[in-house]
Amino acid sequence: MFETLSERLQAVFKKLKGRGKLSEADVTDALREVRMALLEADVSLPVAKTFIAAVKEKAVGAEVLESLTPAQAVIRIVRDEMVHLLGEPAKLTMSSAPPTVYMLVGLQGSGKTTTSAKLALHLKNEGRAPLLAAADIYRPAAIKQLQVLGDELEIPVFTLGETDPVQIAKGAVKHASSSGKDIVLLDTAGRLHVDEAMMDELKRMKAEISPTEILLVVDAMTGQDAVKIAEQFHQDLAITGIIMTKMDGDARGGAALSVRSVTGCPIKFTGVGEKLKALDVFYPDRLVSRILGMGDVLSLIEKVEKNIDQKQALELQEKLRKADFDLEDYLGQLGQLKKMGGIQDLLGMLPANLFPGANLQKQLKDVKPDEKQFLRTEAIIQSMTREERRDPSILNGSRRRRIAKGSGTEVADVNQVLKHYDMIKKMMKQFSGMEKKMKKLKGNFPIPMG
Repeated sequence: MFETLSERLQAVFKKLKGRGKLSEADVTDALREVRMALLEADVSLPVAKTFIAAVKEKAVGAEVLESLTPAQAVIRIVRDEMVHLLGEPAKLTMSSAPPTVYMLVGLQGSGKTTTSAKLALHLKNEGRAPLLAAADIYRPAAIKQLQVLGDELEIPVFTLGETDPVQIAKGAVKHASSSGKDIVLLDTAGRLHVDEAMMDELKRMKAEISPTEILLVVDAMTGQDAVKIAEQFHQDLAITGIIMTKMDGDARGGAALSVRSVTGCPIKFTGVGEKLKALDVFYPDRLVSRILGMGDVLSLIEKVEKNIDQKQALELQEKLRKADFDLEDYLGQLGQLKKMGGIQDLLGMLPANLFPGANLQKQLKDVKPDEKQFLRTEAIIQSMTREERRDPSILNGSRRRRIAKGSGTEVADVNQVLKHYDMIKKMMKQFSGMEKKMKKLKGNFPIPMG
């Protein structure tokens, strides 16, 4: 997510820092590169122009150019303006008279049905009692898809089959009231493009049920088209919030920076993976810090606290202190990383300058513990003797060939596992002892400018 934009901006700021004192021309040149980076990341031209103008107005003043660290001052202004562009964090509005009704709208393929289920799970985890309503009668198997997701999450799904979607919506609200459900999530129909028939149906639904919120689901990978889609939906339905899906699949991500500015509607959630728990509350300041290489320690701490067993963490800390991190520990850590979204995602939450001289992101680029790779790694490690797992240094050529044969893999696969083990071991050593430092950061996380 935002990989291209992040790399470009960090390169621009690195050049700025290398110049010491800055002139107005230096700032102008840097902002020209920032503008190009934004456009290449699919930020719309009007938004990019407005953003650069706002930054330049503040960055060329004497107070900045004559400061002791002008480059840092410019970076701080870029950060603040980018946060301003994305707006304040916005929570979902809850109705004072239940049930609260959320209409999810958007084009076909944007991920509305899956997002409905993800949002229902998020609300269930917050102690709510959600009801999913299948109001998409046009897409083949849309109703069945929602029912399957509902069964998986143990969340009820209301359906009247392929009848009038407006009647389905009304029926869902009535059913929620009578069955003690305090949230209704309406999965509405989409089309391949915005058309009059779709909008008329959504307008009728809105008029009949008066939803608490209308949430537009937008596929981040649609790029510039996301802005046009958001504009049209907002014009016709007065949407109240946006959910950006497939944010993990788009290295550019500029659509997120554009739709908030164009519609004035807050981005409330982002979809960051296929799993049903892969829906994140949107925090603009945290996202901007990650884009600019400043990390997102708050989200990292929250993710760790949510997924890591404290007893296991203390045992691991003791092992690291004694330099006793073996292949069995490595396998356990891969499982934990998989639960938290993968090592690349976690490394992206750390400030780029946290470990000077160690570009962990690039070193660990291939360590992606998806299910298939995890099972292969598990097979390789379990094909070793206990002695080999405890002391990988004894793994000579003949032992590696035996392990490859026993696990149904190649010697190259065994070598790759051992290489990644060494990298993770080094990284874990660097992470050990950071607990106190990160807890201090949790309360008041400064912008690292080193």
